[in-house]
Amino acid sequence: MNKFAIAASTLAVAALCTGGPALARDQIKIVGSSTVFPYTQAVAEEFGKKTGKKAPVVESTGTGGGMKIFCQGIGEDKPDITGASRAMKKSEYELCTENGVDDVTEVLIGYDGLSIAQSKKGKPMDLTKEQIFLALASEVPDESGEKLVKNPNKKWSDIDKSLPDTEITVYGPPPTSGTRDAFVELAMHEGCEELEYFKKNEDQVKEKCTPMRQDGPFIEAGENDNLIVQRIEADPNSLGIFGYSFLYENKDKLQGVKVGGTEPGFDTIADGSYGLSRPLFVYIKNPHRKVIAGMDEFITEYVSDDSMGEDGYLHERGLVVLPEDKLKEMQDRATNGKKMAAPTS
Repeated sequence: MNKFAIAASTLAVAALCTGGPALARDQIKIVGSSTVFPYTQAVAEEFGKKTGKKAPVVESTGTGGGMKIFCQGIGEDKPDITGASRAMKKSEYELCTENGVDDVTEVLIGYDGLSIAQSKKGKPMDLTKEQIFLALASEVPDESGEKLVKNPNKKWSDIDKSLPDTEITVYGPPPTSGTRDAFVELAMHEGCEELEYFKKNEDQVKEKCTPMRQDGPFIEAGENDNLIVQRIEADPNSLGIFGYSFLYENKDKLQGVKVGGTEPGFDTIADGSYGLSRPLFVYIKNPHRKVIAGMDEFITEYVSDDSMGEDGYLHERGLVVLPEDKLKEMQDRATNGKKMAAPTS
């Protein structure tokens, strides 16, 4: 019997066949989104203080990386929870199911603004999604608007004379990040759709508007958003892409770039007027609840009013909280271990 089968059998027997749960591990393991990471870490610390139990181990792997690890199977060597800055994809759900991870609870924890930020020392910027696309896309329409060419824009002023006459330098997340997925969907795709070329060639949007340029102006900075903060603080002409919480926590050093005239903030993210708003999730492996010490207590803490409520400590860290009725729905879903439905895309 292989390692996976042994681990799965151990958990299944412990969960289903004993009067009192046989604990497989005394510390919760969590992976996933770098955007969700600071919120989960805050809950982990609070859980440790309140219960005296070991705080969960929280690892920032990116949304896509976290899903791959989470969906590897059931067993004490597998993570219990993953965070995501987008919903689970159909392909990821299928991977989970193939590996026996077929009882998962999806919890919407709140909303985040996918922020473009700059140093407070820099000249404030206001960008349209079209301008963002023209700055960062691998290919853009030529002057005739009839064909695509390798992106020639080196300075912001090459895109629009009203923009700064400085080189385009933008630090952002890698392809494994949910932040990258959201940025591509909300900024790159919507930006390219404003251009006449793509209005005439709608079938090319996904293929041609997804790749980011690799000739220097866009720099993949890994899953460490704090590193992006440090880099744009050091270079007033550079920009960085990350979740709103990192902008909020560093508002003494950074300022948000307006998108279409609207800057990221609690109100503009909550009402959707800020054009780069997105939901945040955690996914819970239900078979692990009774055999991993403290899981139920940790989940209860995560979705509590003290944590996710209007005046909760996650809001203090930058989370845009759910409306009261939606919060109650998520609390019931999380504490009762409601199995999620299969995603359609």
